[in-house]
This record gives sequence, C-alpha cells and structure tokens, in this order.
Amino acid sequence: MKLFRKRPYIPLGPSSTQEEANQKPIVPEGLWKKCPNCSKTIYSKDLGADKMCPHCHYNFRIPASERIDLIVDENSFEEWYQEMPTVNPLNFPGYDDKLAKTKESTGTKEAVIVGKAKIKGNDTVLCVMDSTFFMGSMGTVVGEKLTRAIEQAIALQLPLIIFTASGGARMQEGIMSLMQMAKVSVAVSNLQKAGLPYFTVLTDPTTGGVTASFAMQGDIILAEPGATIGFAGKRVIEQTIKATVPEGFQTAEHLLKKGFIDHIIPRKQLRDKLGFLLELHCPQKVRVMHE
Repeated sequence: MKLFRKRPYIPLGPSSTQEEANQKPIVPEGLWKKCPNCSKTIYSKDLGADKMCPHCHYNFRIPASERIDLIVDENSFEEWYQEMPTVNPLNFPGYDDKLAKTKESTGTKEAVIVGKAKIKGNDTVLCVMDSTFFMGSMGTVVGEKLTRAIEQAIALQLPLIIFTASGGARMQEGIMSLMQMAKVSVAVSNLQKAGLPYFTVLTDPTTGGVTASFAMQGDIILAEPGATIGFAGKRVIEQTIKATVPEGFQTAEHLLKKGFIDHIIPRKQLRDKLGFLLELHCPQKVRVMHE
C-alpha cells in the first residue's frame, strides 16, 4: 500500500463528488487571487489593506468602505444620507430583486458613500463611488447623494474630494439616470463659484456619464496607476468609427500624456498627497472655523 501519493492538482473550490472530497485537499475560496496585470497567483493576505499586487503593484478594485478606511483619519468619517432608498422609477423588470441581492452581497446600500472626514487633519467633504455595487453605475440616488454632499460642502465652506469608479449610467433607470450628469455638474459649478477647491481621483474603471461630467470637472484631477478611464468602451468605439484604436488608449498613463489628467498617484501615496493638496489649497481660517 502506498503511504504517499503525488496529487496532480489541488481544487480551488468545492469538489464535484463526495469521493473527490474525501481524496483531495480543499483550499477555501478566496485564499488565492490571480493578478490581472502580471498573471501571478497571490496569497490574499499578501495583498495587504492597500490591495496591491506585491509583484507588479497592480491596484485591485476595492469597495468604497475599504477606500475610506485607507484615506481618512481614524474615526473621522461622518456618513451622510445613508438611508436614502433606491426606487424603481420605470418599474424595470427584476430591478428590485437585483437591488436586494446586491445590497445583501456587498453590505452597502448604493454605489456611492458620502460624508465629512479629516485627511491628515484637514476637514473635507468626501464622496467615494463603489464599483462593487452595480458597477458603480450612476442612478438617481447616486446623483442625489452627490448633489446634496456638494451643497453641504458649500454650506460648510469645505473642499470636496470625489473618488470615481463607474461603468456609466444605470440602464434600469433610463433617462432619469442620464439626468444626474447635468444635476451633479451644476452643483460642482456652484461649488467652484463659491471659491472652494474640488479634487477628483479617478479609479478603475471610470467610464460613461461619470467621465463625461463631474469626474473631469475637478480643479486637480488625479488617477490611480493603470485605471481605465474613458467614455464608451473600446469595442463600441471601433464598431462606430470602423477603425482599430491604439492599445492602452484609455489608461490613466495615456490620458496623462494627452493632458486629460494632472497626476498619477500610487495608492499607498494617495492619503499623503490629498492631505498635502488640502493643506496647500485651503486657507487656514477655513479649517479653524470648523474645528
């Protein structure tokens, strides 16, 4: 009888039969991740809180709640409009069920979290979009939360930071979703007329109506390395213009060369960079007024 036996592979998930389950070791799901950039397999704990590949420094997508923990001073975030309910204005079939399942699986209630926070001791209004919730699509509630947060920034005389991550408009809400582009853009214009700074951080992916409106209205536009930034997808563009587009033309690096964004900041440096920008562009008297 053989005491030792070489196994040809280890299944990364539940076995298909009870016999296989008895014979093969089972590795829990989520223990390993494959980097989309360098294709290397990574032990999940090696990603760290920053969720960055230790081999090529690729930035994995992270939920809004984790993003906030990375950026703001400890226990300084005060969330606003948390209970704003998402409705089904067009009675789109299956939308209510999908909303319920997404809320349960993500633990969040919409594709953006807004509120007030401190970054390196500086007060700011912070809005963080979440690609794990309907791919960060901008529906009526997302637009309303962003607009109200901007209005609060004006009322409190505080700077505004928005982290964008979106696949565009939310198709289940039709034209009402597209109307949010204009609504948020008007609010941003009012913020800038009030002389308050507005910084955007474009993360992967930032596309569709978000790119076509408030994502590109920042006084200073930052982006994470390798982030996909654009309006329509590559395939749609090629089918429309009947031509092949350059490889990587919708990456943050390409847009930086073309002058669409101001700087690419590695995730580990974002907190320090935002703290510096707030310190540099916000008068001391404004910060003291609200401390």
